[in-house]
Amino acid sequence: MKIRILVMLICLLSFGVADAREIKSKKAISQSDYLSTKQYYSNLISGGTPQVAELNLFANMLPKGGDIHHHYSGAIYAETYLDWVGKKNFCIYRESDVRLKVEKYRIEIKPAAELAEGAGKICISADAVIKDNSFYRELLMRWSDKDYGNHFHEQSAPDQQFFDTFGFFGPVSNAAFHEGLQSLKDRAKAENVQYIETMLEKSPDVVNPHLAKLINDLKAEATEDETEAVLNECADFMDGDAAAKAKIDDYVKSLEEIATGIDDAAFKIRFQAYVSRNNSPAKVFSGLYAAFAAAKGSNLIVGVNIVGPENGYVSMRDYSLHMQMFRFLNQRFPGVKLSLHAGELVLGMVPPEGLKNHVREAVEIAMADRIGHGVDIAHETDPHELLEVLKERKVAIEVNLTSDSFILGVKNEAHPVQIYRHHDVPFVISTDDPGVSRNNLSNEYLLFITRYKPSYEELKKVVYNSIRYSFLSESEKLDELKSLDKRFAGFEARIAKLARSKRTK
Repeated sequence: MKIRILVMLICLLSFGVADAREIKSKKAISQSDYLSTKQYYSNLISGGTPQVAELNLFANMLPKGGDIHHHYSGAIYAETYLDWVGKKNFCIYRESDVRLKVEKYRIEIKPAAELAEGAGKICISADAVIKDNSFYRELLMRWSDKDYGNHFHEQSAPDQQFFDTFGFFGPVSNAAFHEGLQSLKDRAKAENVQYIETMLEKSPDVVNPHLAKLINDLKAEATEDETEAVLNECADFMDGDAAAKAKIDDYVKSLEEIATGIDDAAFKIRFQAYVSRNNSPAKVFSGLYAAFAAAKGSNLIVGVNIVGPENGYVSMRDYSLHMQMFRFLNQRFPGVKLSLHAGELVLGMVPPEGLKNHVREAVEIAMADRIGHGVDIAHETDPHELLEVLKERKVAIEVNLTSDSFILGVKNEAHPVQIYRHHDVPFVISTDDPGVSRNNLSNEYLLFITRYKPSYEELKKVVYNSIRYSFLSESEKLDELKSLDKRFAGFEARIAKLARSKRTK
């Protein structure tokens, strides 16, 4: 009996030693793959001219974690929207007519046969668009930024061109939400993206005329107490209004139904509720209340945002009021995460004083967890002190290199990602509107790599930031980080093999 127990103990110890050796061997291989990948990458970015073709291959293979500054309607490609026009039997105007009040490239949500004779003759089906190659090319250029560099002299200014696209494809952008999410998921998985945090639909608003007047009549010089008293009255109304509750419940239910079946073992999607900053103060507050309430009531809605051209007259006039609304609702709905578009401005777009406070107020008044764009940081009051606040509070900046370049004309060494890098402010790389810019997250990383030549350690850190600074729950973050670990292990093994193959040739 004693001999048998001794044999069993020896066997167990042998298996334990074997397991330990196997773990040690795997760690050694993993470390070797990491070092090979690091050296391979370093060789590609070294010298005066990065090896862009091979870096493109590297960026496409790279695990990219999440895309957390992402607009659904701007992420769908124009070709997909045109397919939906055909499925819905809508038509598209092939020319403008002032008398008929129609504009070329606009979608008509009725079939041509149901329109008045004049309009019916100039509104063509999706099939007819596809058969007319010249008009088809023009349509893609109006519904996106396609080929803008070769035709800019015939088109609007870049920022107007960008924002105008949403008006063109807007009538069909909500035609097939689930199908759209599925296409975004398929594209994400194909380029090794495991998580998207998108803005799908703006939150509903319920405006009481009497209370709307109170908010809309707030003066810029109103005290904080005066503003809070009005917001409190409006929030109390929303709290007790059955119509508001029904709209919020329907909004949550709609998003949850749309997302059914999208998550799987290798991919997750979550939503940010949002409002337009260029609406009246009453509509903005009502929509924000609904957004906060929806985020508080659904695990699928992980944050709140505010969108729209930041340089618009209304958004500039009401910016500080909007930030006070966020602060008020933060107290009303504690724990709701905020990612705010702020500082998407450059000198000349607005007067110099308009560049002084947007990032700061988003951080210090609204208490934002992340900042979208943050391009005007160098013009903010006391920028060094603000950078320290961003660093200490770990407020991540969502860097959108392509859209910042196109909309604002800020790129290369002029882009403030360099400031954020040098001051240790956390940031992530994201796409913004990849359908409009005809881009993807792999190419955003390629731009980051070729323009700024981060070390491999920094590159990995930025990828991991996209999960660490996401608005997923802590347990979900942990799962996604573990998944990212496995993805990088596989990636580094493939790159190490590629590097060995390259050395033998």
